[in-house]
Amino acid sequence: MMPNRISDTLFQLIHSLEKAEKRNFKLYIKRSSAKEDLKIIQLFDAIDKLPEYDEKVLLKKLPSIEKPQLSNLKTHLYKQVLASLRLLKTTENIDLQLHEQLDYARILYNKGLYLQSLKILDKLKELARSYNQDSFLIQVISLEKKIETLHITRSMQDRADQLTAEANEINERRRIITQLSNLALQLYSWYIKNGHARNEEDEKDIKKFFTENLPPEACKLKGFYERLYLCQSYCWYAFIRQDFLMYYRYTQKWVNLFHEENIMIGVETGHYIKGMHNLLNAHFDLRNFKQFEIALKQFEDFGSSDAANLHDNFRIQTFVYIYSAKINQHFMLGTFAEGLLLVPHIEEKLHQYALFLDTHRILVINYKIATLYFGNGDYGTSIDYLQRIINNNVDLRNDLQCYARLLHLMAHFELGNFEIIEYLIKSVYRFMAKMQNLTVIEEEMFKFLRRSFHVSRKKLKPEFEKFLSKIKQYEKSRFETRSFAYLDIISWVESKVYDKTMSEIIKAKYAQSRRRL
Repeated sequence: MMPNRISDTLFQLIHSLEKAEKRNFKLYIKRSSAKEDLKIIQLFDAIDKLPEYDEKVLLKKLPSIEKPQLSNLKTHLYKQVLASLRLLKTTENIDLQLHEQLDYARILYNKGLYLQSLKILDKLKELARSYNQDSFLIQVISLEKKIETLHITRSMQDRADQLTAEANEINERRRIITQLSNLALQLYSWYIKNGHARNEEDEKDIKKFFTENLPPEACKLKGFYERLYLCQSYCWYAFIRQDFLMYYRYTQKWVNLFHEENIMIGVETGHYIKGMHNLLNAHFDLRNFKQFEIALKQFEDFGSSDAANLHDNFRIQTFVYIYSAKINQHFMLGTFAEGLLLVPHIEEKLHQYALFLDTHRILVINYKIATLYFGNGDYGTSIDYLQRIINNNVDLRNDLQCYARLLHLMAHFELGNFEIIEYLIKSVYRFMAKMQNLTVIEEEMFKFLRRSFHVSRKKLKPEFEKFLSKIKQYEKSRFETRSFAYLDIISWVESKVYDKTMSEIIKAKYAQSRRRL
């Protein structure tokens, strides 16, 4: 049933509506539709009551609608719902306000009232500039040029030169913005598919791509969007290469842009949310405990703001990233048991937001929850969550697919399921080798597991000690840190060597780091 539920766009749209939006739709349709069109209200109500989209059930509930009519009625209803939302939401978005004013200017121009049209366009330019909305400026200037070309407006003498200069300046700025936004998008896309750079060859390719596509003198750019996409490009470039210090610097610059131009938080809320998420990730990667705590509090305060709750999209993004950060905080502190108290609420929200969450985000959350259970010693439940990733046949985050399988293997090792471990070692090794995902740490891990899975528990400690001495030397190696980013393997091995829980080992490391401050 789930695929139909997600694939039917009208069902998805109606079930995304809040009570006020549904009420507004009913009022809108009763005002604007003829009596024969009111069938779509019946269709709206019927779909609204369906827990899952099922066309047969829908037609049974609507005896007055024949199957051949249904497709056209659904299309009509979809358009009307969007039209009612547009009227309701006009004041919520600056881009909708700008569009509305531009529409008014065009209507006045078409009526022959071109001086009134120019007056609106002049005010519209000021508004668009104050919100850094260059794409609207292009449309405004285009209409101004059209009016000046076709009519004698008796405007100032150098009007043509001024409009030409404005158009050239904006087009050049848009060219740079397009180049930088393309670069940021392509780097992020590379990360979503592959994860971190696996070796020097990956790093060389990424570096070449980045330098070839970075505009000359990019660091001297002044505009909001140029700097935003520049920060994003450097952010993904650094993150892929695991240069976590550079990653932190550019995520902080990204967030600072919004704090310098506070008005832009309401304009580009999604970019601000993503920036805060990346800043928290950077503090996590660098184990900046205090700064992490400050940024998380700042993000939680934002989560209660009007901007974060204006749209479902922002509310859902904020929820996902705040709880992702909270789980990361438990990883840093070794408080796995306390972290597991978040899981029921997360699961409830994941179910509530199932229509809107992308596969990548769900994979990441499932991996984080699996790691919480593993760290707390509940290996069976950890396996259940890991199976959700392993069984999800999507071409996303090859690295996550690999580490889910490795953690799955380690959980079976902990449970003493030795009858399947030999098969899993071969299977996971083949998978990771195929994905070119084997670092020195993983190679050592597989050597240890092959050597140790048949050794009695009493005799295992010397094997763990050997394994620990080998991997400790790679703790600061950049291409090996990706292994530690997905699972704190060193703390796991130390827990075996020192006969403590992973939680105790990590808590001791945190306490030691606090004493050093």
